[in-house]
Amino acid sequence: METEIEAKFTDINPDQIRMMLEKIGAKREYPEILMKRKVFDYPDWRLEKIGGWIRVRDEGDKITLSYKQLNDRTLQGTKEVSVVVDNFEKACELLAAAGLMETSYQETKREKWMYGDVEITIDTWPWIPTFIEIEGKDEESVKSVAEKLGFNWSKAMHGSVETVYQMHYDFTEAEIDRWKSITFIPEPDWLSAKKKV
Repeated sequence: METEIEAKFTDINPDQIRMMLEKIGAKREYPEILMKRKVFDYPDWRLEKIGGWIRVRDEGDKITLSYKQLNDRTLQGTKEVSVVVDNFEKACELLAAAGLMETSYQETKREKWMYGDVEITIDTWPWIPTFIEIEGKDEESVKSVAEKLGFNWSKAMHGSVETVYQMHYDFTEAEIDRWKSITFIPEPDWLSAKKKV
């Protein structure tokens, strides 16, 4: 599996980030698009127990089937293997036929930029402020782009999106992993009741 080397920075102003990206010479690959994903595990949650999950994601221009494993929340703590598939529903059907269960359906909005071989995405998930994710082949390239954009490296976050939700809501990572649906609807009452002040 490959190591995902990426850093998140939260509570950004997307318009300011776009201006900064243009200023440093980054190129926009695509404007904000809606992405949908389904997450899978076995009925006994064996993947979750080792920090893993299987995901099918419609990225607009392609559909990917990925296995991801979060070993720790460091810069190099997430491992991934991914392939491109040609049909979102058929990929999900294949996983169900192999005995996996759908654990969550999720929607996000993503805008992608490139600075050399570093990928910068502006990510919007339901119910939390938009954040930026910077991914590259090594720590030096990710850190360099973060600094060019004015981010303080000591505030970088690593790992999956649960950490961003935990900044705003009083849920454990395991509880967030069990949310059946994360979509662009008004904040549900069950979520509002756990909002951090």
